[in-house]
Amino acid sequence: MFDGVISSIGSFLKLGGPVVAILLVLSVFALALILLKFMQFQRERVGRHGRSNRALHAWFHHNQGEARSMLANARSPLEETLATTMRLAAAKADKGAVEDEVSRLALGRLHDLQRGFRALDAIAQVAPLLGLFGTVLGMIEAFQKLQEAGNSVDPSLLAGGIWVALLTTACGLAVAMPVSLLLTWFETRIENERVAIETMTATVLSHASIEKAEEQATTADSGAPRLVTGESYAH
Repeated sequence: MFDGVISSIGSFLKLGGPVVAILLVLSVFALALILLKFMQFQRERVGRHGRSNRALHAWFHHNQGEARSMLANARSPLEETLATTMRLAAAKADKGAVEDEVSRLALGRLHDLQRGFRALDAIAQVAPLLGLFGTVLGMIEAFQKLQEAGNSVDPSLLAGGIWVALLTTACGLAVAMPVSLLLTWFETRIENERVAIETMTATVLSHASIEKAEEQATTADSGAPRLVTGESYAH
């Protein structure tokens, strides 16, 4: 069975020529890269926000220790940035410094997730062009044979050359379309992760700012001098 598959691939490559061979190499490379990205997204829990939502709920209900313990083993970019925000907010760090640290952390994690996207985008763009290039070369070869035949033109010769030439275009599109769709899906997941990071960290910082303002107001009220009325003297 394995020998039959190898023989079929060899016949296909011989029929399609070097362009189909290049497209086959590109498809194998794209498949390997896509599988690696799937494993990376699964390992780093991209798009899985349940734990972060529970931690945020606990934070709002003044269970800061429980919220931070939920994110102790943070793996996703959202979990790590949210845990960092909560840690710095609990330490009463300056809001600007917290935002800078979270932005730096989120940028690094999201950039790591985007590695390989340029290669996938290049394959999605180049594959149809390679297919078209192979078709043009095949058409040129078919018409050359037609010219060499002279008056004894065989229509099947031209038809056979044309369908073989169009084979490369079909191969190019077959490689480009799934790669383009999967790349769009990956980019959408990362964009959703980025929006979740911005939204949840901003919510924690806003809540921390409100609590800080309330503490300052309470301190100011307790330290304000009290007016002594006449009734107090009477007692």
